[in-house]
Amino acid sequence: MLGLVLGATLGLLLMQAMYDDFRDLLEDGARITDLAIYYMIKLPSYLSVVLPLALLVSLLYTLGQMHRNHEITALRAAGVGLFRITRGIWGAGVLLCGVTWYINATVIPWSVEESRVIRENLAFRNEVKDRTVDRVGIKPSVAFDNRQDGRMWFFNRYSQFTRRGYGVTVVELDEERREKSRLLAREGWRDPAGGGWVFRDGREITIDPENGEIEGTARFTETVRANFDEDPALMFIFDARPQDLSFTELRRIIDHFTADENPKLTAYQVRYYNVLAETLGPLIIIALAIPFAVSGVRVNPVVGVSKSLGLFVVYFVLLKTSATLGGREVIPALWAALLPSLAMLGVGLGFLARVR
Repeated sequence: MLGLVLGATLGLLLMQAMYDDFRDLLEDGARITDLAIYYMIKLPSYLSVVLPLALLVSLLYTLGQMHRNHEITALRAAGVGLFRITRGIWGAGVLLCGVTWYINATVIPWSVEESRVIRENLAFRNEVKDRTVDRVGIKPSVAFDNRQDGRMWFFNRYSQFTRRGYGVTVVELDEERREKSRLLAREGWRDPAGGGWVFRDGREITIDPENGEIEGTARFTETVRANFDEDPALMFIFDARPQDLSFTELRRIIDHFTADENPKLTAYQVRYYNVLAETLGPLIIIALAIPFAVSGVRVNPVVGVSKSLGLFVVYFVLLKTSATLGGREVIPALWAALLPSLAMLGVGLGFLARVR
């Protein structure tokens, strides 16, 4: 039953993804093989949503069938406790917690990032037919504040196709955030082999941070800054919505910044801890499904499903409310992610205690 529900739900989500993306992919010149590879890689990204739902429905159906056939009643009349009856389910739940962790930490990040790369490459391939290479994959007005190293970056435009920025400005600041130098260049790119950044056709201005006066200016044809280690990919993902990023990308942002350096970080921390808290999902579902499935569901398992879905609506509201409070720093980001899961787990265990 778990496999059937999992397959059916993944199929529905795949149809929705095709409805959303299919026309755009065709307009970007995607071939049949491109479409097949894209959707095969994108499909695992739905597992974090599908697996809990499939587990809930399959548990309610299977336990409901056993209850209607009086199998659970017979076992309990023979003195077998509810936990002993369901211990195999709890064991499977612990195993699924490990599976959920692996999926969230490894499979889904790969799926999200690779499907995004395929989509971007198709768009680049289509754009390059009508534009020069420096106008393909353009992100306009990219800004990045690296407080840790005291540098502020600005690109008039950045081409993800050539991996070069155009109209580059890099401002270096002292410990008091006062400007001490400004580098202006026609274009700049990160050197993947030697490290650092290469800038071409520009000028460097030296400034006295005490009074803001210009001390000197020097023109260059090409210069290399080996100590500049900013990654363009990090610049772009920090402007994306937290829910659009993979677990790995969220981790990169959290490792690079602190809340003191950038207040935007809190929203990414809440999302990151939410992904971690999803590991408890199978146990929460089991704690809610068992009492509804074995008590009072004699005719139709939809009754148990409706009760469980009602509780998950409450869980969803708690999740959104907690995330909002965490994003506004009313409560710590870690607790903003954990409180809804711990609350629902407590409710489920309370229902289990009543059934016993």
